[in-house]
Amino acid sequence: MGWVRLGCGVNIGWLTGNVRDNPLLIEVGGNPCRVTLNAIKPGATMKQAEDFRQESRALATLLEPLGDKDFDQPTLFKGWTIDHVIGHLHMFNAAATATLESDAAFQAIFAPIAAGLADGQSLLDTQFPWLDGLKARALFEAWRIGAERAADAYANADPKARVTWAGPQMSALSSITARQMETWAHGQEVFDVLGVKRVEKDRIRNIAHLGVSTFGWTFINRGQTVPDVAPYVQLTGPSGVVWDWNTPQEDNVVRGSAVEFAQVVTQTRNVAETSLKVTGKDADAWMQKAQCFAGPPIDPPAPGQRFTLRK
Repeated sequence: MGWVRLGCGVNIGWLTGNVRDNPLLIEVGGNPCRVTLNAIKPGATMKQAEDFRQESRALATLLEPLGDKDFDQPTLFKGWTIDHVIGHLHMFNAAATATLESDAAFQAIFAPIAAGLADGQSLLDTQFPWLDGLKARALFEAWRIGAERAADAYANADPKARVTWAGPQMSALSSITARQMETWAHGQEVFDVLGVKRVEKDRIRNIAHLGVSTFGWTFINRGQTVPDVAPYVQLTGPSGVVWDWNTPQEDNVVRGSAVEFAQVVTQTRNVAETSLKVTGKDADAWMQKAQCFAGPPIDPPAPGQRFTLRK
């Protein structure tokens, strides 16, 4: 099954059936249109939705052995406990799932958050009314189920569909990529406090791409002029594959590990603690304050502030 836009410019919505081997011939306005598999966006194969699922499962595997009291351990991220982290992810996964349903469903979750923030509450404080006492192992199980539900919902969504969020609308593809980014980034403080080095996968490319795409946002969010030319970015994934973005140039470039780049743009590490090779004033200015997530401008952690604890 898949969402189809015909080559002749007609959107006919959903088709069902096996189209793997046999193209479909459909007559529109008396003119035949051929629909092949390449014209169909399969409903269950949005790669980014599966990447989000696997990111969530990697974090769930880490947390599975923990008992109720273990979730009270404070992390190196603003003193949030593991429980706080999972509550945050669970609430916004639910909001991301709800926005696919309707604006009203999204606002039912987000409006109280926005009202709390307007009243001076912290983002952490706004999650407690929604969680309604859910915590520890019970919260972990609810988050795990909710993450699978979100992955299923986005796997069957049109990647280009516009969905409501806290800021401007975004595509469904961007929405689920943001959920993977948040799961990976907040997962870092959990891996850190438990003293476990995460096994990284090439799905990190989604987060690196988000980081590159928010180059301009980093400056705009701080009321600064965006440099005329975005730096060339060349990164090596965990498998050894090399990815690059933007126009090649030697005087304005960021090179190195995709994982370390992702750590910088998600602000889980300071660029000074990485082996990234940053050349040029614009590239350096970006890496000193890169921020790939929404919200007010936030400075990255100071060197030595975020690290993996030894157990």
